[in-house]
Amino acid sequence: MDYRARQERLAAEVERRRGDSFLITHRANVRYLCGFTGSAGVLAYAQGKLAFFTDGRYTVQARAEVQGARVVTGRGPAMEAAAGWLLGRRSGRVGIETDHMTIAGRAQLARLLRGRRKARLRSMPAMVERLRMLKDAGELELIRRAVRLGSSLFDTAVAAIRPGATETAVAAELEYEARRAGAEAMSFESIVAGGANSALPHWRASSQVIPNTGFVVLDFGVILSGYCSDMTRTVWVGKADKWARETYQAVLEAQSAGIEAVRPGASAGDIDHAARQVLHRSGLAKYFTHSTGHGVGLEIHEAPRLARGETEVLRPGMVITIEPGVYMPGKGGVRIEDMVAVTETGHEVLTPTPKQFMAV
Repeated sequence: MDYRARQERLAAEVERRRGDSFLITHRANVRYLCGFTGSAGVLAYAQGKLAFFTDGRYTVQARAEVQGARVVTGRGPAMEAAAGWLLGRRSGRVGIETDHMTIAGRAQLARLLRGRRKARLRSMPAMVERLRMLKDAGELELIRRAVRLGSSLFDTAVAAIRPGATETAVAAELEYEARRAGAEAMSFESIVAGGANSALPHWRASSQVIPNTGFVVLDFGVILSGYCSDMTRTVWVGKADKWARETYQAVLEAQSAGIEAVRPGASAGDIDHAARQVLHRSGLAKYFTHSTGHGVGLEIHEAPRLARGETEVLRPGMVITIEPGVYMPGKGGVRIEDMVAVTETGHEVLTPTPKQFMAV
């Protein structure tokens, strides 16, 4: 990873926002900027310099992983050491990640910075997140690997689906195989939603059993080398009726329209509109109750958000999901989701798993 280039972009952004310094506390942002993968550390920027602060538990790990920043380990809290470093560099305006810092954390930092009257906190929300929206070549390859691993688990999940099996049993088979295949973790709590539960977009695998007939929504992803994958497929249990096939086909066509709309210069809202219009023509738009997609990277939900009214313009290097769905309360639901990279000429569908209607 080209951490130096990332750090240079950070410095330019801090200067553009007229800040003297910036304190990075969100774990994903720390990792993105310097490579540290541990759970406790603070990265501070001031006057073109970076310093990383952690405690003695991470001395060896920080020295091995952190790039482009001085590593400081101590017995006290990392935030306290970082504040002292900033004061020593005469920082007047200290930028903070207000999207991630608690009220108590901000108050603590303000107390630590009282050593200089001119030192004051400035809100710099989503600054690093905007840098992270555009994936470099190394990130794209890691995401492709995570997507391939995640997609390879679909057959395992389908093989576990049978009437009478619990949703948690299906999830267990899926997640066990993910670990065996090399996943560091799941990207999020796996969704296995059978029968009427498939109409609940964010249902989680439960002790309820797969019914004799109905949809089963499988939404899952893995983390590999720190990067997330995300995919959804929906299968039918038993003999499919006309309603099941027509509903599935409508969602598939909506998803295809959303994917085809992905290109540089399109807005996030344009993609949502393309998918939603297909469902509107099918008379199913009222059952599509969430946004069409989101960015994916070091975190499962990143910018941009693909929803009504979103004006963020798509650019090469963005990696997004396209995942329209239809959810009929008490009856069932369908969602189909792929990960898609925005390219110079259009898009690349990263998820290789087939999407034709499947009855098991």
